[in-house]
Amino acid sequence: MVNIMPHRAVPSAEDPDRPSTALTEASLLDAVAQLAARDPALATVVDRFGPPPMWAREPGFPTLVHVVLEQQVSLASARAAFDRLRAAADPLTPSSFLELDDRRLLEIGFSRQKTRYGRALAATILDATLDLGGLAVLDDGAVDAALTAVPGIGPWTAAIYRLMVLRRPDAWPPHDIALAQAIAEVRGLPARPDSASALAIAEAWRPWRAVAARILWHHYLSVRGAATGGPPAG
Repeated sequence: MVNIMPHRAVPSAEDPDRPSTALTEASLLDAVAQLAARDPALATVVDRFGPPPMWAREPGFPTLVHVVLEQQVSLASARAAFDRLRAAADPLTPSSFLELDDRRLLEIGFSRQKTRYGRALAATILDATLDLGGLAVLDDGAVDAALTAVPGIGPWTAAIYRLMVLRRPDAWPPHDIALAQAIAEVRGLPARPDSASALAIAEAWRPWRAVAARILWHHYLSVRGAATGGPPAG
């Protein structure tokens, strides 16, 4: 089988188009300050609620399965299903996941579609078509190409993995409803922008779009009194 992992390295930290290969707590705070200084709407969020959390996740199969579960459902339901999965397959690995039959996965909370996605992901890792450990050394486009080659992983899921796991500073999740709603609220827009319009607005936040996303999620959750265990699912 042809390996789908392109061999393009991440630009170095000195690359002027990328502030760093991965956000740290220090660079997150620096980026928040930069964005607040140039965007009054984001500044208002930071002044009101403080800087956003990093919302970092561990690399690997369990996290990616969790993100797949979060597609188009609430954080709470995805978390509950993921907790049941961890209890049923402990430790959670591609092999232990494949040992669960479709009925068991349905009981856990997987739809038939997400069951297919989970099985496809597990299979591509086991046959070395996808090397999750190697993603950290690839540039953003190569990471997206590798992930979206797996059935069920689209641009949103790939961007979330880059943003939370690889902590890429300029990742922007397309079609994220919570981000679009937050943009409308902080900018006083009459309606939620569509994905293309949200992407156009986010251009002004380069090279820190992932930090702007965190600020916007922080607003979305805080005004709703939600727990900050993670941003709302797209």
